[in-house]
Amino acid sequence: MAEAGEQGKGAGDSVMRRKLAAGRAGLAEGGPGADRSWRLGLARAARDKLKLPLEVASLVLARCSLAELLELPPERAMIVVLEGPAEGLGLLVISPAILAGMIEVQTIGKVGSAALAPRKPTRTDAAMVEAVIDAALEGMETSLEQEADLVWAGGFRAASFLDDPRPLGLLLEDIPYRVLKAEVSLAQGMRAGTVLLALPAQGRGPKPVLRGAQAVLEAEAGPAFAEALMEQIAGSSAVMTGILSRFSMPLNRVLKLAVGDLVVLSGASIERISFEGLDGRKLAEGKLGQNRGMRAVRLTPEAVSQPRMAHIAGQMPPGGGRRASDMEDEPLRQTG
Repeated sequence: MAEAGEQGKGAGDSVMRRKLAAGRAGLAEGGPGADRSWRLGLARAARDKLKLPLEVASLVLARCSLAELLELPPERAMIVVLEGPAEGLGLLVISPAILAGMIEVQTIGKVGSAALAPRKPTRTDAAMVEAVIDAALEGMETSLEQEADLVWAGGFRAASFLDDPRPLGLLLEDIPYRVLKAEVSLAQGMRAGTVLLALPAQGRGPKPVLRGAQAVLEAEAGPAFAEALMEQIAGSSAVMTGILSRFSMPLNRVLKLAVGDLVVLSGASIERISFEGLDGRKLAEGKLGQNRGMRAVRLTPEAVSQPRMAHIAGQMPPGGGRRASDMEDEPLRQTG
Protein backbone atom coordinates (compact mmCIF):
# COMPACT_ATOMS: atom_id res chain seq x y z
CA MET A 1 0.00 0.00 0.00
CA ALA A 2 2.87 2.37 0.81
CA GLU A 3 4.45 1.77 -2.59
CA ALA A 4 1.13 2.34 -4.34
CA GLY A 5 0.68 5.56 -2.37
CA GLU A 6 4.09 6.83 -3.42
CA GLN A 7 3.29 6.02 -7.06
CA GLY A 8 -0.04 7.88 -6.81
CA LYS A 9 1.67 10.85 -5.24
CA GLY A 10 4.33 10.88 -7.95
CA ALA A 11 1.68 10.76 -10.65
CA GLY A 12 -0.21 13.64 -9.05
CA ASP A 13 2.93 15.74 -8.77
CA SER A 14 3.83 15.04 -12.40
CA VAL A 15 0.36 16.16 -13.49
CA MET A 16 0.70 19.41 -11.57
CA ARG A 17 4.15 20.01 -13.03
CA ARG A 18 2.79 19.48 -16.53
CA LYS A 19 -0.07 21.87 -15.90
CA LEU A 20 1.93 24.50 -14.03
CA ALA A 21 3.21 26.25 -17.15
CA ALA A 22 -0.26 26.31 -18.70
CA GLY A 23 -1.75 27.52 -15.42
CA ARG A 24 0.71 30.40 -15.12
CA ALA A 25 0.16 31.37 -18.75
CA GLY A 26 -3.59 31.38 -18.16
CA LEU A 27 -3.60 33.74 -15.19
CA ALA A 28 -5.32 36.38 -17.30
CA GLU A 29 -8.40 34.19 -17.50
CA GLY A 30 -8.37 32.72 -14.00
CA GLY A 31 -6.30 34.67 -11.49
CA PRO A 32 -4.59 36.19 -9.66
CA GLY A 33 -7.95 37.07 -8.10
CA ALA A 34 -8.86 33.49 -7.23
CA ASP A 35 -5.28 32.79 -6.14
CA ARG A 36 -5.25 35.60 -3.61
CA SER A 37 -8.85 35.10 -2.49
CA TRP A 38 -8.45 31.37 -1.83
CA ARG A 39 -5.35 32.01 0.28
CA LEU A 40 -7.25 34.53 2.39
CA GLY A 41 -10.37 32.37 2.54
CA LEU A 42 -8.51 29.34 3.90
CA ALA A 43 -6.56 31.30 6.49
CA ARG A 44 -9.56 33.26 7.77
CA ALA A 45 -11.83 30.20 7.91
CA ALA A 46 -9.32 28.28 10.05
CA ARG A 47 -8.86 31.30 12.29
CA ASP A 48 -12.55 32.12 12.74
CA LYS A 49 -13.96 28.58 12.98
CA LEU A 50 -11.14 26.70 14.70
CA LYS A 51 -8.91 29.42 16.22
CA LEU A 52 -6.17 27.66 14.23
CA PRO A 53 -3.24 29.46 12.54
CA LEU A 54 -3.08 28.37 8.91
CA GLU A 55 -0.47 29.50 6.39
CA VAL A 56 -0.45 28.89 2.65
CA ALA A 57 3.20 28.36 1.73
CA SER A 58 2.52 28.12 -2.02
CA LEU A 59 -0.39 27.89 -4.39
CA VAL A 60 -0.60 26.66 -8.00
CA LEU A 61 -3.45 27.43 -10.38
CA ALA A 62 -3.79 25.03 -13.31
CA ARG A 63 -6.26 23.57 -15.80
CA CYS A 64 -6.91 19.83 -15.79
CA SER A 65 -9.10 17.38 -17.62
CA LEU A 66 -11.29 15.02 -15.61
CA ALA A 67 -8.86 12.16 -16.16
CA GLU A 68 -5.98 14.23 -14.83
CA LEU A 69 -8.05 15.46 -11.88
CA LEU A 70 -8.83 11.91 -10.78
CA GLU A 71 -5.09 11.24 -10.37
CA LEU A 72 -4.55 14.10 -7.91
CA PRO A 73 -6.20 13.06 -4.58
CA PRO A 74 -3.58 11.49 -2.28
CA GLU A 75 -4.26 8.21 -0.50
CA ARG A 76 -6.64 8.44 2.51
CA ALA A 77 -7.48 12.08 1.78
CA MET A 78 -10.76 13.72 2.72
CA ILE A 79 -12.84 14.13 -0.49
CA VAL A 80 -15.75 16.57 -0.38
CA VAL A 81 -18.06 17.08 -3.37
CA LEU A 82 -19.13 20.71 -3.86
CA GLU A 83 -22.35 22.01 -5.43
CA GLY A 84 -22.48 25.32 -7.26
CA PRO A 85 -24.42 27.42 -9.77
CA ALA A 86 -26.40 25.67 -12.53
CA GLU A 87 -25.93 22.26 -10.82
CA GLY A 88 -22.18 22.46 -11.29
CA LEU A 89 -20.07 20.07 -9.21
CA GLY A 90 -16.61 20.69 -7.82
CA LEU A 91 -14.17 18.93 -5.55
CA LEU A 92 -12.27 19.77 -2.36
CA VAL A 93 -9.52 17.40 -1.26
CA ILE A 94 -7.80 17.72 2.15
CA SER A 95 -4.65 15.68 2.74
CA PRO A 96 -4.51 13.40 5.84
CA ALA A 97 -2.08 15.62 7.79
CA ILE A 98 -4.18 18.77 7.40
CA LEU A 99 -7.39 16.89 8.21
CA ALA A 100 -5.75 15.41 11.32
CA GLY A 101 -4.67 18.85 12.53
CA MET A 102 -8.20 20.24 12.14
CA ILE A 103 -9.67 17.29 14.03
CA GLU A 104 -7.04 17.45 16.78
CA VAL A 105 -7.62 21.13 17.53
CA GLN A 106 -11.34 20.38 18.02
CA THR A 107 -10.85 17.25 20.15
CA ILE A 108 -7.72 17.78 22.26
CA GLY A 109 -7.46 21.56 21.92
CA LYS A 110 -4.19 21.69 19.97
CA VAL A 111 -2.45 20.35 16.89
CA GLY A 112 -0.51 17.23 17.74
CA SER A 113 3.04 16.39 16.72
CA ALA A 114 2.95 12.59 16.90
CA ALA A 115 3.15 10.48 13.75
CA LEU A 116 -0.22 9.85 12.14
CA ALA A 117 -1.74 6.39 12.19
CA PRO A 118 -3.01 5.38 8.71
CA ARG A 119 -6.80 5.58 8.59
CA LYS A 120 -9.56 6.52 6.20
CA PRO A 121 -11.54 9.70 6.91
CA THR A 122 -15.06 9.19 8.23
CA ARG A 123 -18.36 11.01 7.95
CA THR A 124 -17.75 12.34 11.47
CA ASP A 125 -14.53 13.92 10.22
CA ALA A 126 -16.45 15.45 7.32
CA ALA A 127 -19.07 16.92 9.67
CA MET A 128 -16.33 18.46 11.86
CA VAL A 129 -14.65 20.29 8.98
CA GLU A 130 -17.73 21.17 6.91
CA ALA A 131 -18.11 24.62 8.56
CA VAL A 132 -14.47 25.44 7.79
CA ILE A 133 -14.88 24.40 4.15
CA ASP A 134 -18.01 26.50 3.63
CA ALA A 135 -16.45 29.49 5.41
CA ALA A 136 -13.37 29.30 3.16
CA LEU A 137 -15.50 29.09 0.00
CA GLU A 138 -17.72 31.94 1.18
CA GLY A 139 -14.69 34.06 2.02
CA MET A 140 -13.24 33.52 -1.45
CA GLU A 141 -16.58 34.43 -3.02
CA THR A 142 -16.83 37.64 -0.99
CA SER A 143 -13.31 38.68 -1.99
CA LEU A 144 -14.18 38.16 -5.67
CA GLU A 145 -17.35 40.28 -5.71
CA GLN A 146 -15.75 42.82 -8.05
CA GLU A 147 -13.53 40.41 -10.03
CA ALA A 148 -14.10 38.31 -13.15
CA ASP A 149 -13.08 35.08 -11.37
CA LEU A 150 -16.38 35.19 -9.48
CA VAL A 151 -18.06 33.60 -12.54
CA TRP A 152 -16.32 30.26 -12.01
CA ALA A 153 -15.17 30.42 -8.35
CA GLY A 154 -18.30 31.75 -6.63
CA GLY A 155 -21.37 30.01 -5.27
CA PHE A 156 -19.91 26.60 -4.30
CA ARG A 157 -20.58 24.91 -0.93
CA ALA A 158 -19.99 21.45 0.57
CA ALA A 159 -22.62 18.91 -0.49
CA SER A 160 -21.45 15.36 0.26
CA PHE A 161 -18.51 13.28 1.44
CA LEU A 162 -16.82 10.36 -0.31
CA ASP A 163 -14.69 7.80 1.52
CA ASP A 164 -13.54 6.32 -1.80
CA PRO A 165 -12.37 8.34 -4.86
CA ARG A 166 -13.47 5.68 -7.39
CA PRO A 167 -17.03 7.04 -7.91
CA LEU A 168 -15.66 10.46 -8.90
CA GLY A 169 -15.27 9.40 -12.53
CA LEU A 170 -19.00 8.79 -12.76
CA LEU A 171 -20.10 11.64 -10.51
CA LEU A 172 -18.17 14.53 -12.08
CA GLU A 173 -18.73 15.87 -15.58
CA ASP A 174 -16.09 15.15 -18.23
CA ILE A 175 -15.15 18.82 -18.68
CA PRO A 176 -12.04 20.95 -18.03
CA TYR A 177 -11.47 22.02 -14.42
CA ARG A 178 -9.55 24.83 -12.78
CA VAL A 179 -7.46 23.43 -9.94
CA LEU A 180 -6.05 25.42 -7.03
CA LYS A 181 -3.46 23.32 -5.20
CA ALA A 182 -2.35 24.93 -1.91
CA GLU A 183 0.59 23.76 0.20
CA VAL A 184 -0.62 24.43 3.74
CA SER A 185 0.91 24.36 7.23
CA LEU A 186 -0.95 24.42 10.55
CA ALA A 187 0.16 25.88 13.89
CA GLN A 188 3.57 27.11 12.69
CA GLY A 189 4.41 23.88 10.87
CA MET A 190 3.10 21.26 13.32
CA ARG A 191 1.20 19.68 10.43
CA ALA A 192 1.76 20.26 6.70
CA GLY A 193 0.02 19.02 3.59
CA THR A 194 -2.16 20.02 0.65
CA VAL A 195 -5.64 21.40 0.12
CA LEU A 196 -6.86 20.97 -3.46
CA LEU A 197 -9.85 22.84 -4.88
CA ALA A 198 -11.19 21.88 -8.32
CA LEU A 199 -14.08 23.74 -9.99
CA PRO A 200 -15.52 23.67 -13.53
CA ALA A 201 -13.37 25.85 -15.76
CA GLN A 202 -16.38 27.18 -17.66
CA GLY A 203 -17.99 29.63 -15.27
CA ARG A 204 -21.70 29.21 -14.58
CA GLY A 205 -22.20 31.85 -11.92
CA PRO A 206 -23.39 35.47 -12.24
CA LYS A 207 -21.00 38.03 -13.63
CA PRO A 208 -19.72 40.63 -11.17
CA VAL A 209 -20.73 44.27 -11.45
CA LEU A 210 -17.39 45.86 -12.23
CA ARG A 211 -16.70 49.52 -11.51
CA GLY A 212 -13.86 51.04 -13.44
CA ALA A 213 -11.32 53.28 -11.80
CA GLN A 214 -12.54 56.23 -13.84
CA ALA A 215 -16.11 55.76 -12.60
CA VAL A 216 -14.88 55.73 -9.01
CA LEU A 217 -12.92 58.94 -9.52
CA GLU A 218 -15.87 60.65 -11.15
CA ALA A 219 -18.17 59.64 -8.31
CA GLU A 220 -15.74 60.95 -5.71
CA ALA A 221 -15.26 64.21 -7.60
CA GLY A 222 -19.00 64.83 -8.09
CA PRO A 223 -21.27 67.29 -6.23
CA ALA A 224 -22.59 64.62 -3.89
CA PHE A 225 -19.09 63.83 -2.63
CA ALA A 226 -18.28 67.53 -2.16
CA GLU A 227 -21.49 68.11 -0.20
CA ALA A 228 -20.88 65.07 2.02
CA LEU A 229 -17.32 66.20 2.70
CA MET A 230 -18.52 69.71 3.57
CA GLU A 231 -21.09 68.33 6.01
CA GLN A 232 -18.44 66.22 7.71
CA ILE A 233 -16.03 69.12 8.07
CA ALA A 234 -18.70 71.60 9.18
CA GLY A 235 -19.93 69.20 11.83
CA SER A 236 -16.50 68.53 13.28
CA SER A 237 -15.04 70.42 16.24
CA ALA A 238 -11.66 70.95 17.87
CA VAL A 239 -11.32 71.66 21.59
CA MET A 240 -8.40 73.77 22.81
CA THR A 241 -7.60 75.19 26.24
CA GLY A 242 -6.20 78.71 26.68
CA ILE A 243 -3.50 78.95 29.37
CA LEU A 244 -2.71 82.36 30.91
CA SER A 245 -0.42 81.10 33.65
CA ARG A 246 0.51 78.04 35.66
CA PHE A 247 1.31 77.94 39.37
CA SER A 248 1.45 75.44 42.22
CA MET A 249 -0.52 75.57 45.46
CA PRO A 250 -0.56 73.19 48.45
CA LEU A 251 -3.58 70.92 48.58
CA ASN A 252 -4.65 72.06 52.03
CA ARG A 253 -4.80 75.64 50.74
CA VAL A 254 -6.82 74.59 47.72
CA LEU A 255 -9.35 72.92 50.01
CA LYS A 256 -9.73 76.16 51.99
CA LEU A 257 -10.50 78.35 48.97
CA ALA A 258 -13.89 80.08 49.14
CA VAL A 259 -15.94 82.44 47.02
CA GLY A 260 -14.33 85.87 46.96
CA ASP A 261 -10.76 84.70 47.66
CA LEU A 262 -8.13 86.33 45.47
CA VAL A 263 -5.61 84.16 43.62
CA VAL A 264 -2.59 85.98 42.21
CA LEU A 265 -1.55 84.77 38.76
CA SER A 266 2.12 85.66 38.71
CA GLY A 267 3.54 86.04 35.23
CA ALA A 268 0.11 86.08 33.56
CA SER A 269 -0.10 88.40 30.58
CA ILE A 270 -2.70 88.98 27.89
CA GLU A 271 0.24 89.47 25.54
CA ARG A 272 1.07 85.76 25.71
CA ILE A 273 -1.62 83.07 25.87
CA SER A 274 -0.74 79.46 25.23
CA PHE A 275 -3.18 77.03 23.59
CA GLU A 276 -3.07 73.30 24.32
CA GLY A 277 -5.00 70.33 22.96
CA LEU A 278 -6.82 67.68 24.98
CA ASP A 279 -3.58 65.69 25.19
CA GLY A 280 -1.71 68.63 26.78
CA ARG A 281 0.40 69.27 23.68
CA LYS A 282 1.12 72.93 22.97
CA LEU A 283 -0.51 74.03 19.70
CA ALA A 284 -0.10 77.80 19.44
CA GLU A 285 0.49 81.12 21.22
CA GLY A 286 -1.33 84.40 20.79
CA LYS A 287 -2.43 87.76 22.20
CA LEU A 288 -5.79 88.54 23.74
CA GLY A 289 -7.80 91.38 22.21
CA GLN A 290 -11.13 91.98 20.56
CA ASN A 291 -12.71 91.97 17.14
CA ARG A 292 -16.03 93.72 16.47
CA GLY A 293 -16.71 93.97 20.15
CA MET A 294 -16.03 90.32 20.88
CA ARG A 295 -13.09 88.66 22.56
CA ALA A 296 -10.58 87.36 20.06
CA VAL A 297 -7.05 86.02 19.93
CA ARG A 298 -4.48 86.88 17.29
CA LEU A 299 -1.88 84.16 16.88
CA THR A 300 1.72 85.30 16.98
CA PRO A 301 3.47 84.06 13.80
CA GLU A 302 6.66 82.92 15.50
CA ALA A 303 4.75 80.69 17.91
CA VAL A 304 2.32 78.99 15.53
CA SER A 305 2.99 75.25 15.37
CA GLN A 306 0.40 74.64 12.65
CA PRO A 307 1.36 76.82 9.64
CA ARG A 308 -2.13 76.68 8.10
CA MET A 309 -3.77 78.20 11.22
CA ALA A 310 -4.32 81.92 10.59
CA HIS A 311 -6.26 83.03 13.67
CA ILE A 312 -8.65 81.82 16.34
CA ALA A 313 -11.78 83.81 17.15
CA GLY A 314 -14.00 82.94 20.09
CA GLN A 315 -17.79 83.29 20.01
CA MET A 316 -17.86 84.69 16.46
CA PRO A 317 -21.32 85.35 15.01
CA PRO A 318 -22.06 83.77 11.59
CA GLY A 319 -20.42 85.81 8.86
CA GLY A 320 -18.60 87.92 11.44
CA GLY A 321 -15.12 86.52 10.79
CA ARG A 322 -12.37 88.78 9.49
CA ARG A 323 -9.16 88.01 7.68
CA ALA A 324 -5.87 88.21 9.58
CA SER A 325 -4.84 91.16 7.39
CA ASP A 326 -7.93 93.08 8.53
CA MET A 327 -6.90 92.69 12.19
CA GLU A 328 -3.27 93.75 11.77
CA ASP A 329 -4.14 97.45 11.62
CA GLU A 330 -6.60 97.33 14.53
CA PRO A 331 -5.01 97.78 17.97
CA LEU A 332 -5.68 95.15 20.58
CA ARG A 333 -7.58 96.40 23.60
CA GLN A 334 -7.70 94.70 26.99
CA THR A 335 -11.16 93.52 27.90
CA GLY A 336 -12.67 92.81 31.27
